[in-house]
Amino acid sequence: MSASPYFDAFSAGELLGEYPVGEEFLARFSGMSRDELSDLQQRRFLALVEWGWQIPFYRRLWTGAGVAPGDIASLEDCSRLPVYDKSDLMESVAAHPPLGDFAAPEGVQLPMVVHTTSGTTGSPQPLIFGPRGREIQNILLARAYRLQGLDAGAVVQSCYGHGMINGGHYVREAFLHYTDALFLSAGTGVETPSVRQVALMQSFGVNTLVGFADYIRKLAGVARECGIEPGCDIRIRMISGHLGLESREELSELWGGPELFDWYGVGDTGAIAAEGADHAGMYVWEDAQRVELLDVETGELLVPEPEARGEMVVTCLYKTDAFPVIRFNTHDITEVLGGAGGFDLPFRRIAGFRGRADNMVKLRGINIYPQAVGAALQDIDGCIGEYVCIVERDASGRDELTVQAEATEAADAADAAALHERCLERLHQALGIAVAVELTAPGGTAALTEINSRQKPLRLIDRRNLEGR
Repeated sequence: MSASPYFDAFSAGELLGEYPVGEEFLARFSGMSRDELSDLQQRRFLALVEWGWQIPFYRRLWTGAGVAPGDIASLEDCSRLPVYDKSDLMESVAAHPPLGDFAAPEGVQLPMVVHTTSGTTGSPQPLIFGPRGREIQNILLARAYRLQGLDAGAVVQSCYGHGMINGGHYVREAFLHYTDALFLSAGTGVETPSVRQVALMQSFGVNTLVGFADYIRKLAGVARECGIEPGCDIRIRMISGHLGLESREELSELWGGPELFDWYGVGDTGAIAAEGADHAGMYVWEDAQRVELLDVETGELLVPEPEARGEMVVTCLYKTDAFPVIRFNTHDITEVLGGAGGFDLPFRRIAGFRGRADNMVKLRGINIYPQAVGAALQDIDGCIGEYVCIVERDASGRDELTVQAEATEAADAADAAALHERCLERLHQALGIAVAVELTAPGGTAALTEINSRQKPLRLIDRRNLEGR
């Protein structure tokens, strides 16, 4: 056996040549035409499909849909391959425990990195990476941070979780392997208590925060409770995380005015798209990721033109050593942006995460996403940004949504009543439908959202499926 079977499986120099970062990335792709990019995608896609035919999961999925190996001769044939999602992977795991039959071809032995999803939308799913695919995933994330302006003087604190989930580990690997930043892997509040996290920031002179916006916002409040003033005692100049519909102005103000950046990816795929220093939406890394959109209601394939909005289906063009990802439906919703970005790149741009199709509530014909609720509450003076949506079915069979929102302490009953009325009006305006509102004291939603223990807090509690239990 080799002394280092993982590192012997790839050359970092060759990978960076294929998937450049920093100035090399801009030099390679700035000014490139869509036709040139399509040629690159075509070569990588055909190699990926050839690999896919060796994977039992895909052979079963594709032949079951009537697809034969010779049917996929170009990138345009991609839509002939069936879409799949997490439920299909979990069926594979149930039939072929513990890793399913989608990890690697039968009889192939290679070093594997094994993680799982967080389980936010169900049972944790195994995530398997070969060495080459793992390092390209790390490179694509480092590319995002570098495009956002990360430099050699960055002192980074990461609030991403570890354990079996993928996020915190590959964020750490991206920084350590492909940037010059000093990196502190603090993790979630369970791994490093929030009070300790803000102390670390002050002690090490942290100037960059990465993580989920919910927890980064919470840490600003913890800092002030500890007598540490963000912007004075802790000088954050950059926050890069998953912002979604979060109020950037509010989050930036909480930390003394740093620049905020958004990026998007899921456990199966790694980094798919990222905002750059031009703040012109998220560039999809189309040399490595192919994104299609499906209509949320019909499942029909949409032409990815500006203003098209739907569920993201992703094909990772680079994953050809373990667990290939070919037309995976993330069930995350985004929108394609029009106009031109500031880097003259050939890549399409998306608006980023706009909700989940499977975390949507339909009330009286209107689709409601918890993320839209959170964004509306942030516009209201007196609400502190923490919330949870609770859906229940009354005795008549009518579905109702109640928003529990944390608020600062009102001076008197009249102030509390006025805040409650503002919440009702703002949510009605934002959602297009009347919902109920319950105001709680700071921390009042924590038991339901599990914000102190989860990397991604729960924002929707659906109690309709508890009927009859």
